[in-house]
Amino acid sequence: MGFKRENSRMLGKLAVITVGMFAFGYALVPIYKTICEMTGINILALGEQVLTGQKGQVSNTQVDTSRTITVEFDANARGPWEFKPAQRSLQVHPGELTTVVYEFQNVQNRRMSAQAIPSYAPMQASAHFNKLECFCFNQYTLEPGEKKSWPVVFVIDPKLSKDVSTITLSYTFFEVGGKTPAAPVASVKPASAESAGS
Repeated sequence: MGFKRENSRMLGKLAVITVGMFAFGYALVPIYKTICEMTGINILALGEQVLTGQKGQVSNTQVDTSRTITVEFDANARGPWEFKPAQRSLQVHPGELTTVVYEFQNVQNRRMSAQAIPSYAPMQASAHFNKLECFCFNQYTLEPGEKKSWPVVFVIDPKLSKDVSTITLSYTFFEVGGKTPAAPVASVKPASAESAGS
């Protein structure tokens, strides 16, 4: 009989622990959201959410509205295809989430695989130019005549030196596994052959 009572107590304790674990699991979501809002950890995603019952959006407190940086976009193609930004420049505030689009078309009569490599000017800006989404992360295969538009989503770190007012983001698009023609070899006649003819 005592053994049965101990089993009942143990079962009761396990049931309480199980209910407590489920309650804690459900409470984690609002706790996480509250901590993120208080610390500003997930502020970029928060800035895009519209509060229910309120008009407008939550302002991103990490945006430095006292500064404006001009970002210029450049495109270089190593091969016979078209590659260009949809816009040549825009002005952004440090900390502001920004999206631009690059356009590409394979004008060759064959399938090709290509990838882009970014570069920055001035060089010191590269450490503060944070890309969240970029076509340069992957290789792409395009059919003959196929067109693509790719976004670049970026944030400029507010810690960027105040001396920098313009950043140039440049991409070089090149064919992956493409055959680069060999350098031309100069044809030089041997000196002995020339002297023998004279």
